[in-house]
Amino acid sequence: MCAAREGRWGRRRRPLLLCCVLVAAWKAAWGQLRYSVPEELPKGSFVGDVAKDLALELAALRARGARVVSQGRTQYFALNTNSGHLVTAERIDREQLCRLLEKCVLRCELIVEGEMKVYAVEVEITDINDNTPNFRKAEKELIISEMAAPGTRLPLPDAHDADWGSNSLQSYALSGDEHFSLSVQAGADGEKRPELVLAKALDREEAAFHELLLTASDGGEPARTGTARIRVAVLDANDNAPAFSQAVYSVRVPEDVPVGSTLLSVTATDPDDGIYGEVKYSLNKISDIASKIFDLDLETGGIRVVRNLDFEEGEFYELELQAHDGGALFDTAKVSISVMDVNDNAPEISVRSALSEISEDAAPGTVVALVHVQDRDSGGNGEVRCSLGEGVPFRLERALDDYYSVVTARELDREQASEYNVTVRAADGGSPALRSSAVLALRVLDVNDNAPVFAEARYSARLPENNAEGALVLTVRASDADWGQNARVRYRLREGRLRGAPLSSYVSVQAETGALYALRSFDYEEVRELELWVRAEDGGAPPLSSNVSVRLLIADENDNAPQVLYPPAPGSGLGSGSGSVWAGVELAPRSAEPGALVAKVVAVDADAGQNAWLSYELAKATEPGLFRVGLHSGEVRTARSPLARDAARHSLVVVVKDRGRPALSATATLTVVLAESVAELLSELGSNAAPAEPAGSLTRWLVLAVAAVSCLFLAFLLLLLALRLRRWRRSRLLPPPSGTLRGVPASHFVGIDGVRAFLRSYSHDVSLTADSRKSQLRCAAGSCCDTLPARPPPDETAPLRGEDALPVSAPSVAHAISRLPPSPPAFRLGL
Repeated sequence: MCAAREGRWGRRRRPLLLCCVLVAAWKAAWGQLRYSVPEELPKGSFVGDVAKDLALELAALRARGARVVSQGRTQYFALNTNSGHLVTAERIDREQLCRLLEKCVLRCELIVEGEMKVYAVEVEITDINDNTPNFRKAEKELIISEMAAPGTRLPLPDAHDADWGSNSLQSYALSGDEHFSLSVQAGADGEKRPELVLAKALDREEAAFHELLLTASDGGEPARTGTARIRVAVLDANDNAPAFSQAVYSVRVPEDVPVGSTLLSVTATDPDDGIYGEVKYSLNKISDIASKIFDLDLETGGIRVVRNLDFEEGEFYELELQAHDGGALFDTAKVSISVMDVNDNAPEISVRSALSEISEDAAPGTVVALVHVQDRDSGGNGEVRCSLGEGVPFRLERALDDYYSVVTARELDREQASEYNVTVRAADGGSPALRSSAVLALRVLDVNDNAPVFAEARYSARLPENNAEGALVLTVRASDADWGQNARVRYRLREGRLRGAPLSSYVSVQAETGALYALRSFDYEEVRELELWVRAEDGGAPPLSSNVSVRLLIADENDNAPQVLYPPAPGSGLGSGSGSVWAGVELAPRSAEPGALVAKVVAVDADAGQNAWLSYELAKATEPGLFRVGLHSGEVRTARSPLARDAARHSLVVVVKDRGRPALSATATLTVVLAESVAELLSELGSNAAPAEPAGSLTRWLVLAVAAVSCLFLAFLLLLLALRLRRWRRSRLLPPPSGTLRGVPASHFVGIDGVRAFLRSYSHDVSLTADSRKSQLRCAAGSCCDTLPARPPPDETAPLRGEDALPVSAPSVAHAISRLPPSPPAFRLGL
């Protein structure tokens, strides 16, 4: 039987599907689609071709992501992305969804996530005859007095059919006894109400009970029927029926009325006495849902609530009551219960589509989320206002009906905020208002829009000279406000040259850490400072960079010992001509006063600062108390007047020290002869040099010395001429040198005029003949007591020029001497 029924339903369903599936409209003004399908379709049944109706490509639907969302908890429809068809996701029962509605429409939304678009879809569920008319009670017992006149009417229980339209209840039929007939009345609400009509007078003694069968039929094909058995009991006469105080009772109650509350009490009175005057109440007509919510007290007529009311489930209920006396008489009244809405539902926020991350260079107006907001309340309680939390660069835009788009209000900056928790708030119009919220988590992706920034505007460091190769000089630091690869900073040197060599041969920078290393050992006397630029570049595409200036100062160390210029070392060539006997020989008269200048030790130091500050000490003397040395001037003076007992020849050793740590030193040896004349000086020197030779031999040696000095002087002239020619040729080929020599302080230079003054102060013109007794001694002009003045007179000072400035050293003095004009024929002895 079941198989035959299913076969008939299958044969009816095929043409029904073809006829009932309607595509109501192409894309309407608001992007709505309308379809119509019958209820009770199997899961996966075709509803409509949304891809075709919306002109959407199937590949685009699959790539961009499309889905169907229903407003309730149950999703009745789904999208087949392979075919673009809208299909049923669940079996749909129209009677369950729209029991009181003439037109049952389900709404859903098609969301295309890749395009952030939403389309509204409405599907009308048409009714099929899948419900049989049924009575609340399969058996009903009626009581009627035997005194009832023909034509007396008794209400019969009505049947209920959940179907709609022609498939709903259409007719009643009565069978079983000739004493009764059926009358069907149409109520004000259009419902058919069956009544039992007494057609023939009753006789209780003939029959105390009558059995009837009431049949209800719907209009389906084939029709469905339901039956109820009616048992009529015949009573003795009762001439007064109960009467309700009102024909219709109406009450309005809020939906939040407490369970167990009595909404109203109906009253009916019967003037009869005894059992015929006792009134009891019963529910004659009530819907299935109302029967679960309301309860009638059979004795008192009170109606109370047994379950929570919900305005959203039902706004109006109607009950039909009967009042019975102890006989067969009764009265009927209606009870209308209206439920008032209370703001008991907070707005519901559903995030239908949302991005989890967005680039910080996204244009304003970019959609980041699609939000659906609804409130189940009605009227003002269901009016929803939406807003976003404060301090976020986003705004709300209405998309479709209850849909809102969350879009960017301005450009984003990941360096200010890398993540956002956007709170969507919704409040209804109730009093007090109910609120709800939803949080959207959004991460901002980085763009390379920040260049590296150095920690300091410029860097400087001091590096002692003679450093080890590879020594760490300093570390530059740059930070980048971006993230990831865009914030990875690498360092490199900008191209440049120093002293003709690239900077990269002097220093290097570690690309990852910014550490600056020295690639060679620096000499303060050659390079005193370096100016270079370091570039920091990030890893973005394209990369951003910034530069910083780095100044490297070379600190002087005491790595140069003092150099004695005068007296010259033996064999240095200055004043030579008679061997080392004449080197550093000074003449001091025996009549000299205390403090008389005897000689001056001249020394220089190539270092700078206190490393070049020199001090002089008398380390050794033949007569310790006779001479003293100036601590800072190097001048050798008499400490007392020479005595007759003092030896004629004295040897002095002077130590020159600098102020470095540790201090470096040099020594100078002076020979001082106490004599009143040059002849006596020569006699003393000759006697010390070769005491066994006669005077004639001394003359020969002096002649040889003059000849040697003359040859040496000619050699100096030739050397000077060669150097001048070489300098002139180089000046033609190369650009002129700078005014000063780099790396050597100006205090370490002595001009040609100064050297000439020095030599003039410490030289004596000696004219010698074969007879030493006729020899003459003449002091050079401008000398004062054969001393070297501490400072040249103002009128003799010449500006120091780059081409004339020479370091004060033994070779430089020799070179200066070579540039002096030739001496007169007289014998010049430089001491």
